[in-house]
This record gives sequence, C-alpha cells and structure tokens, in this order.
Amino acid sequence: MSDADTDAEAELREELTDALADADYPVTSMTSLVPELPKGPMTTFHAGERSFSAMELAKLLSGHEEFPYDDVESLVDDVLAGLKAEGEL
Repeated sequence: MSDADTDAEAELREELTDALADADYPVTSMTSLVPELPKGPMTTFHAGERSFSAMELAKLLSGHEEFPYDDVESLVDDVLAGLKAEGEL
C-alpha cells in the first residue's frame, strides 16, 4: 500500500469516525445512521482524490456490513474493509 493509499484511508477513517461517533449505539441498520450525518444521505466523505456520498457508501457496502454495531470503531473498520473488498479503496 502506498503512502497516498494509507493517507486516503486515514482521511476517510477520520471523517467517518467524526460523523458517526455520536450515533446512538448499538446501531441496527444504515438508515439509523442517516440522522447523524450533517447532510443526511448526501453527506460526502473523502479518501484522497476519491469521494463517496453516504448513498454511494450504502450501495457499495451492501452485503459487507454486520449489524448491529456496538461502537463507531467496529462500524468504521467494516466500512473500510468493505470498500477494500469492492476495490474502491
């Protein structure tokens, strides 16, 4: 993994963690996270030169999530793992 890839992943991890840290855990579905997002489903997250709306993430991650999540760290870990599995990160 290049430094740019590592930086992009760290940037995305930070943005996701900041946006989802105050959710009411445990969360049981993607839809329960939408109210936590500053612009709802149109909230955009960045990974280097790539960006993803919350709607895009939900579509890409379908089948990769394992609800319920008890904390933001495990949720963000699965988001990043799902993006890697899809070749998006």
